[in-house]
Amino acid sequence: MTLNQLRSFLAVADSGSVRAAAEELVVTQAAVSASVTALQKSLGVALVTPDGRGLRLTDAGASYARYARRILGLLDEAARAAAAAADPERGELRIAAVTTAAEQIVPPILGGFRRRHPQTGVRLEAGNRDRVRSLLDRHQVDLVLGGRPEPAWDVVVHAVRPHELVVVAAPELTAAAPAGIGEGAGATAEAEAAGLLAWLARQTWLLREPGSGTRASTDTLLADLDISPLTLMVGSNVAIRESAQVGLGVTLLSRDAVAAELADGELAEIPVPGTPLHRDWYLVAHPGRLPPPAARLVTHALRAGGFRRPDPADRIASG
Repeated sequence: MTLNQLRSFLAVADSGSVRAAAEELVVTQAAVSASVTALQKSLGVALVTPDGRGLRLTDAGASYARYARRILGLLDEAARAAAAAADPERGELRIAAVTTAAEQIVPPILGGFRRRHPQTGVRLEAGNRDRVRSLLDRHQVDLVLGGRPEPAWDVVVHAVRPHELVVVAAPELTAAAPAGIGEGAGATAEAEAAGLLAWLARQTWLLREPGSGTRASTDTLLADLDISPLTLMVGSNVAIRESAQVGLGVTLLSRDAVAAELADGELAEIPVPGTPLHRDWYLVAHPGRLPPPAARLVTHALRAGGFRRPDPADRIASG
């Protein structure tokens, strides 16, 4: 087994074809095929099988791929750890964040961090909850900033920051809502809430893609409100925010993502029962000692990024 064989196999696993893997690795298709064949021979099991014009993983291949990604990630991590130990200030900070945090929370933190540590490189990856978890699991990043980690995820919480989710829409849209919305005027609180729920059920709700933490929170909120409105899936927070601004629907977003628009009157917060949803941002990593750049980022976030140290309730037990 060689590193080239592992890289070739993973490129095929990710792309589904030898040709695409060869293009990614900038080698010949024959070289990729030979590497995958040699790897399968050394293991004595079939890792891939024909699937139309491409290839797909066998069950054995899917299992092996998970370990292969970790192996390559750990090797990369080891090289970076050695470089950082030799010259701590010239290491590289590798962090992933869910989309909202990557757009709104991380940039100002990184700005201050870079001013304090100008020789340290930075790699920031953004994606939905599933994507950033995968990056950490594969040891392709050292820190992840996202929502509350699942109890079964073997991570350590290093810092916590308050976070709220609010329902917003264009002011012109909320103006068409039942009179007295959020004001308690001319009707009992129960009647006002019922009118608001009926209005919300008639609106189009703008949703993130499955796998997003905001999408999961929206699904839970709609279930709690017992409404099933029309929905429109939009691929990013920025697109959702702009869609809401032009009146395409209502949406649940982080207050951090819409603070400027709320202050400027471009969006209006809707007093939906049960909101704002109080959440937290969690800065997490694998158990064990952090690489020096990641440790410095945690220290900076606690000093100047609005984060606090986790209390016992924040320390997610691994399963």
